[in-house]
This record gives sequence, C-alpha cells and structure tokens, in this order.
Amino acid sequence: MEEIKKPNSFKTFLTIAVSLGIAMFFMWLALKGMEFKKIAGYFAKANYFWVFAGSIFGILAYWFRAIRWNLLLEPMGYKISNSNAFWTISFGYLMNLTIPRSGELARSTALFGVEKVPVEKSFGTIILERVVDLICMGGFLGLTLIFKYKAILAFYQYVTEEKSKTAESTSNSKWFILLGIAAVLLIVFFALRKKMEQFPIYQKAVNFGKGIFYGLTSIFKLKQKGKFILLSLAIWICYYLAAYLVCFALPETSNFTIADGFFIIVVGTLGMMVPASGGIGAFHLALKFGIMALFLSMGKNPEEGGEVGLSYAFISHTMQLVIMIVLGIISIPILAKNRKS
Repeated sequence: MEEIKKPNSFKTFLTIAVSLGIAMFFMWLALKGMEFKKIAGYFAKANYFWVFAGSIFGILAYWFRAIRWNLLLEPMGYKISNSNAFWTISFGYLMNLTIPRSGELARSTALFGVEKVPVEKSFGTIILERVVDLICMGGFLGLTLIFKYKAILAFYQYVTEEKSKTAESTSNSKWFILLGIAAVLLIVFFALRKKMEQFPIYQKAVNFGKGIFYGLTSIFKLKQKGKFILLSLAIWICYYLAAYLVCFALPETSNFTIADGFFIIVVGTLGMMVPASGGIGAFHLALKFGIMALFLSMGKNPEEGGEVGLSYAFISHTMQLVIMIVLGIISIPILAKNRKS
C-alpha cells in the first residue's frame, strides 16, 4: 500500500507546486513596475460596505447552484437535499484552492458520502454545468462586445503581442504533432480493444464513462426546464453583482456603468480560468489590464488604471477567497455529520 501512495503523494505535491508556481509568476507580472504603497493607499479609502454587499450575492450564487444541481440529478432518480448540495459545492471550491479543477471530483465524492449518488453520474452533471456556465459566460461576452467594443480592443492590445511568422508556423506545427499523436492513440486503442476488455480496469473505465454520459444527457430529461434556465441566469446575475458592486468600494471605479460591469466580469472570469491556485495572480493581472483598458477607452491615464485595477483585484479576489475558505471549512464537519454509512 505504501508503494502505491508515495507516487500519488508526490504527484499531488508536484501539481500543487506547479499551480502555486503559476500563481506566483502571474502575481509577479501583475505587480511588476507597480508601487505597492500606492496600491495600499486605495485600500485605506475603500468603502467596504460594498464589498460586504457583493459577498452576499457571491454566497447566493452557491445556493442557486445547489438548487440547480438538484434539478440535474432528479431525472436520474436522485432527490438530494439542497443543503447537502450547498455544502458539497462549498467543499469542492475549497479543494480548488489546492489543486485547480480538483474540486469537481471532490464535490462528486463528497455528495456520494452524504447522498449515495454515484460519483460518475454526479460528475457528468458537473461537466454539464460547466457547459451551461460557458454559454452564460458567452452571453456576457456578447453584451461586452456590443457595449464595450473599444475597451476590448484596448484590452487586446495590452494583453497580447503580435506573433511573428516564425512563431505562428511553430504554433501550427505543434497542432499537427498533437493531432498526429491523437490519431496514433486512437488506432492503438481500436487495435487493442479486444485484449483490453479482458482487464477489470477497462470495464471500470467504460462504466465510469457511461455514468458521465448519463449525467450529461440529464439535461434532456429535465422536468422543470424553465426553472433550470432561471436558476442559471440567477447564478450569473449574482456573479455579475458580486463583481460590479465591488466597483463602488473605490472612488476611482464608483462611476463605472453597468456595461463596464459586463467587461469586468468577462475579464475576471478569463483570469480565473488559468490553472493557478484559486486564480491567484492570473485574476489580478487580468483585472490590472482590464481596468487599464477601461481607463484608456475613457480617455484617462492607463497607468493609473493599472493601479486601480490591481487594487480592485485584491479587494474582489480576497472577498472570493474568504467566501471559499469560510464556507469550505464549515462544510467539512457538516458533511462528516451527514455522511451515510
């Protein structure tokens, strides 16, 4: 048993180390050329009432997500407690702070402990959730394209650099190599399929895949489609308000419009998608450039926008971290108490 655990422990340690390394790298990029004393000055004059108001909507998003998850599990014959769903979601987000994207599996495992829903089926619904969230995110991106087109162009100019023809051809060759490897793996898989079927692990993998597929198709069997759509909108409206209300905490961003809020949530979400622990560093860099771009599109000093963007990022991200950590820690004894034998 020890020989099996050691490689897993090393792999976990390595994954966390890489994730933290990515976070530190992006944080270094975000703080590069910035005077931290100036940024700290923004914290001193911030109105934290708006941060508290934003945190309420951040927590509400958890609750709406819990109810929506119940709707996805219902067609498969599982009626779970909204409370258990809420705390397993909280536990999953806490796990994401250690290893990025590990929270999805941790959430499914925790739900099995309290509701006995097979991991592969609940995991399939979580993948489905991510697809729905991507569609909602696309909606905000569409609104941003309509109302903040100039800011997007400015953001693009600050975040990206023009690629040389050499780099472009190198990038294309990488894609060809990856496609070639994928094709070879598929050929090998089909050639050895009959032999693989003899191994128990193969059958387990197939059953797990079937469970995920079953979870993914649950959306077509929803009994309350209208409620599902409303809950999905409610989740993202809460995300939007949690991000936008924090703008009122700083005098420099208190005049931001609703359309500016669309831009901020899109930029912030893109930052959180980077595989860094809790989006640390990547979120800060994205908001630094994002608010810099907003200032630029308004005819203001973009350097000041960078300072304000970092200040906003620290306040907003800290709010999100506090919610994740507090709810995550509370979830552990609650889930342990509700665990079924």
